[in-house]
Amino acid sequence: MEHDLPAGPDLRLLFDEASRTLSVSLAPDARFPRIDALWLRNRLAAAGYAELQIRPEPIKQLIARYNAGEAVPPVEIAHCVDASLQIMIALDGLTARLSLTPPKGGKPATKADVLATIQSKGIVEGVLVDEINRAIAEGKADDLVIARGREPVPGEDGTLESLLPEARERVPSIRPCGRTDYRDLGEVQIVRAGDALMRRHPPTRGTEGLSVLGRPIPARAGRDVRFTPGLRGVAPSPEDPDLLVAATDGQPLRVKGGIMVEPIFTVDAVNMATGNIRFDGTVRVRNDVQAGMTIVATGDIEVGGTVEPATLEAGGNIVVKGGIMGGLGGKTAGKDMSAHAIRCAGSLSAGYAQQARISAGDSIFIDDMAMQCQLDAANHIRIGNYRRGHIIGGLTRACLSIHARVIGAPNRIRTEIEIGNDPGLAQAVQEKAAERDGKENKLLEIGKLLTAADRNPGKVSAEIVARAEEAAAALSAEIEGLRGEEEDLRQRLLLTQQARVNAENAVYEGCIVTMGECTLRVPQDRGATTVRLAEQGLGIFALEDDSHFDAPQRPGAAQPRRS
Repeated sequence: MEHDLPAGPDLRLLFDEASRTLSVSLAPDARFPRIDALWLRNRLAAAGYAELQIRPEPIKQLIARYNAGEAVPPVEIAHCVDASLQIMIALDGLTARLSLTPPKGGKPATKADVLATIQSKGIVEGVLVDEINRAIAEGKADDLVIARGREPVPGEDGTLESLLPEARERVPSIRPCGRTDYRDLGEVQIVRAGDALMRRHPPTRGTEGLSVLGRPIPARAGRDVRFTPGLRGVAPSPEDPDLLVAATDGQPLRVKGGIMVEPIFTVDAVNMATGNIRFDGTVRVRNDVQAGMTIVATGDIEVGGTVEPATLEAGGNIVVKGGIMGGLGGKTAGKDMSAHAIRCAGSLSAGYAQQARISAGDSIFIDDMAMQCQLDAANHIRIGNYRRGHIIGGLTRACLSIHARVIGAPNRIRTEIEIGNDPGLAQAVQEKAAERDGKENKLLEIGKLLTAADRNPGKVSAEIVARAEEAAAALSAEIEGLRGEEEDLRQRLLLTQQARVNAENAVYEGCIVTMGECTLRVPQDRGATTVRLAEQGLGIFALEDDSHFDAPQRPGAAQPRRS
């Protein structure tokens, strides 16, 4: 087919149907001594060849020869290109994607072309006909999903269900600073031999998926969970190995990986007649603990009456229904009682405390008042529930929060408060991050080995590959656990920076608040007050509503050991 263009030089176009190429020729014309690419493109468009694939180099040579005054013999400058399509299957086999390039003067792609390619690829599952029709109608597509397999549904992890929701937990419960509700640790719960304590729910297998090629995709089975071996005072039920029952009478305690039953030693009082008590379990004292006595228990200690200047050490919680009389700054019967102290790994709850040295691995709760005491808690201290709630004199120290109704006294008794002090926490975060990095580097090296084995079948033995895959799975689980522990530590570090002191009714001059290097002396008597970190050190604010800090954290979150 030949076309004559009336304007410009004598441009003649010839389209060869067999080769589907367009040739042009030019004769010199004095009226038009020069042409350019735009002029040529406009002429091609006017002749209906705008969609063809242009060949830049022949066009450049054509223009140069004409502008030099030469006649240009027929030269091929464009050709037809049919539409092209490509279908790629994802590595996981769950999707197939279509890339469709529109034609340039050639044949467009048809639905039949796409379906034929799908068939040649072996795609049989989840073909999206509507998406294919849309791509054909638009004449183009870029990584369009045209087939989607069925994803495998992972199995649910196994769980341990406590059948005693009121059982005490032998793990710290960290709550953010701010409003911390008073916690009465209550009575010691008792179970009898044979009582059901905890049920293990096994993991599920999950549901396998199906790739776009019709091949099954295995589902990840849920992680199994087992009762921790050697749990004290419990045993699997003879009729049901997934049911944990009490093997003896005692106090049930939630621990990591299960529940245990501690034996309970009960005594009316602790005095010179009974002697000191050291017991592997929980100790219950119905009445008082006399001055100078010692109780050491691996479990909880519960005292129904008053504790005179004595030593109590518990691996769990301590509950004193009456009060605690310490020996700080005084003598009893000529004896120095200041060395006596109350220590527990969990929380302490008491009616009142006077001149007592108390430390808790979790929190301290005192209903009435703490007078001239030395209180030290890893998390919170709360003074006041149904009664006065006064902190007068002494040193009160907690990492996250200290809350009382009144702090100090009108006669300006020196009352020291310390918050946010956990010096080993930042180092613990760094050590945990370094441990995680080391395991991630090991996993990376194993990954390189597995990649090499996949690319070079037969070069690495199946036994080595299996061992490498097992090691990689174990490392991945360890890394995931370390990440959780590191996040817990970072969260705790953040919470210590938000630590605060709350006085619901009043704080008096003579109160000194310390947080790290910052110290604040309360300059005058104030009403309801919050003391916390501000832009320029510690600041005094009107009592703040801290209820938004009260979302409970994950039970058993990691925390560094306090000295």
